[in-house]
Amino acid sequence: MKVVFFGTPEFAVPTLQILLATPEVDVLAVVTQPDRRRSRGSQLDPSPVKNLALAHNLPVWQPQRVKKDADTLAFLRQTQADLFVVVAYGQILSQEILDMPTLGCVNVHASLLPQYRGAAPIQWSLYNGDAETGVTTMQMEAGLDTGPMLLKADVPIELLDNADRLAHTLSTVGAELLLKTVVKLGRQQIQPIPQNDADSTYAPLIQKEDYLLDWSRSAIALHNQIRGFFPNCMAQFRGQDLKIMATAPVGDRYWEELPPSFTVLEHNWPALSPGEGKPGEIVSIAKHIGPIVQTGDGFLLLQQVQLSGKRAQSGWDFANGMHLLTGEMLGNVHA
Repeated sequence: MKVVFFGTPEFAVPTLQILLATPEVDVLAVVTQPDRRRSRGSQLDPSPVKNLALAHNLPVWQPQRVKKDADTLAFLRQTQADLFVVVAYGQILSQEILDMPTLGCVNVHASLLPQYRGAAPIQWSLYNGDAETGVTTMQMEAGLDTGPMLLKADVPIELLDNADRLAHTLSTVGAELLLKTVVKLGRQQIQPIPQNDADSTYAPLIQKEDYLLDWSRSAIALHNQIRGFFPNCMAQFRGQDLKIMATAPVGDRYWEELPPSFTVLEHNWPALSPGEGKPGEIVSIAKHIGPIVQTGDGFLLLQQVQLSGKRAQSGWDFANGMHLLTGEMLGNVHA
């Protein structure tokens, strides 16, 4: 099967890798986003997908706007591809492009469609505290993630998963699911299933205000926000911005869901005896573990933080380095 691959970030790399390793698939070329600068004055950085493509001597196309680039459109027509595979490419394909391959365009989407259509399905699934997510392969059409579904794979979400960790898992699952989809499409063994629009939800791009923490919210809600929008959620401490990068809700209602590494904290919990504080107040400091913060409902352990201009550090190193005291407050950052 002749395939052109569209993709850009690390999430797309396992799918391209599995296609390249499959003798029945001939990857003709890769289309990816233009090289970007990480900061002002720095060199242009190629996308992870481009790096992999070049390592395999594949032709690489990087149009600023694929729908409008005459040279890219002409090349895509000339390939006479059977299938276009699209994984986190980052541009919307025109109907003209969608109609080019014999078998159409197949997308790997990181949710159980029709849930979480849009740009950030992994982040919003974590934010909402879902117990599971997954991957869907679908036939692409002009609407945003509205095409008929082909195959699905479920993935459970653990309490301490964050967006990076879950994306890594889903990228691997998605690669395997895509290969199954390609094989079944070639054998005409898949019956596409239309999505029910009434059941759909939307996962928009993350905005700056989504990173701002409000300590009057519950411990689990804050934890889900922090892990969903990892690593950028923000609080205030002693007049400085403080990134909260990893947390765990702690207390009797959570011990069973936490990994064995929290057994020590569970055993010492009676001695820590955090009292009722104000939302944002550091009510206890667990030795060799980190500070425990009162929220609007429950307690939150700070596992990893980063002060403005400093490196990320563990909650315990932060407590030691700042000579943290119980009764100190973490504040909210206002938009």
